[in-house]
Amino acid sequence: MDTPVDTATLHALFERQRAAWLARKPDYAQRMDDLARLREGFKRRLDELVRAMDADFGRRSRHESLLTDGMTVLHEIDLVRSRLRRWMRPQRRAVDWLFLPARAEIRYQALGVVGVIAPWNYPVNLALIPLVSALAAGNHVMLKPSEFTPRTSQAMAELLANLFPAERVTTVLGGADVAAAFAALPFDHLLFTGSTAVGKRVMAAAAPNLTPVTLELGGKSPAIIAPDYPLATAAARLGMGKLLNAGQTCIAPDYVLISPERRDAFVAALRAYVTQAYPALRDSADYTSIVNARQYERLAGLVEEARARGATVVTLPDAAASDPARRVFAPTLVPDAPEDTRVMQEEIFGPILPIVAVKDVDAAIAYVNARPRPLALYHFDLDAARTRRVLDACVAGGVSVNDCILHNAQSELPFGGVGPAGMGHYHGHHGFLTFSKQMPVFRQSRLSSMALMRPPYGKLADFLVKFLTR
Repeated sequence: MDTPVDTATLHALFERQRAAWLARKPDYAQRMDDLARLREGFKRRLDELVRAMDADFGRRSRHESLLTDGMTVLHEIDLVRSRLRRWMRPQRRAVDWLFLPARAEIRYQALGVVGVIAPWNYPVNLALIPLVSALAAGNHVMLKPSEFTPRTSQAMAELLANLFPAERVTTVLGGADVAAAFAALPFDHLLFTGSTAVGKRVMAAAAPNLTPVTLELGGKSPAIIAPDYPLATAAARLGMGKLLNAGQTCIAPDYVLISPERRDAFVAALRAYVTQAYPALRDSADYTSIVNARQYERLAGLVEEARARGATVVTLPDAAASDPARRVFAPTLVPDAPEDTRVMQEEIFGPILPIVAVKDVDAAIAYVNARPRPLALYHFDLDAARTRRVLDACVAGGVSVNDCILHNAQSELPFGGVGPAGMGHYHGHHGFLTFSKQMPVFRQSRLSSMALMRPPYGKLADFLVKFLTR
């Protein structure tokens, strides 16, 4: 579909997909062919998608688009195709001795029709990687991309319409009303990526149908810098992760925990990194703009509230780096924002980085654990024992040690949140499992030991029950 749809049309599209799936469920050959065609078609139109993202953002780094929305999708397809036969194979499971010589196995069955609601910040990656997982598991898919990146959404709709029949993959365009009706369809599974607030509404819409949901949400992801970790290295790696896509990343570090005596040196190291990475930042093709005016104004409001409450505000590389007309929001540090300011309470989703002074790593652990569990946690430390202490004490959706956001780039690792940061996982094998029913199968043998346990019960049954409940 290349135009917005109403509720009746949505239901018709869904029923068409369900009927097609019931008539012919994709086998291994079909799944492999679907993924191969997706890879070829995506590679052919990747430059078009990169240009669309650039137009939607006003300015988006070409290199970042190729890496985060291009390479990731291609690598995901390649991994899935190389492992799919093995993943689909039934897996033997042990049978308790009491039931021998019976056998048991797990079979991986497609669910049916899967819904995917994708966000605007990585509009290709976060739409197509779930699509890859769902197709690999043998499902048909309805995709709802974001209305905030309309050119990219239209380009993806055209790409997928040229590759797949609508009864197998279809794209639904439209705004919040369409998304709400979409979430209420009786999908066999629904994956949503977006804010925690909207995730709650999606879950509520899915609940009447008891639709299982995977929610990839957000939150405030902390970075802990140990007392003896090299600050230049920490600044470069955190700066790369924070300023990728101008901070419009769900797993971007949301605040830094560091000892008070190292705070100023860390600020200086970040300034040096920004100066080196983005010379002439206002005009740098490597620095992405904020997606729209509303988001820009929200970010400016976070900074101004903190400033009005007495916080220090440090703009990098200098105060003249921002350009509101082109939505260029310069990297901004807030070293001492009051705890009850919005910049300390809300997910930032932009190039603003609060810095919190803590006495030591144990104090940092306590700070993190006093707050909702984060989507990501970053710990910079050369001490293995202290790192283990952090990993043992904190629960997060994912962790990168001595780097930032790169755990998300590993297809062999599950990606997903915990608590208010989300539920469920995907990527690689974990995506295949999310969109499959792991169906347990018990195979009874010609001779069954359970014959000894049928009524009428006698002395042998009494003996066996007594033995089994000892």
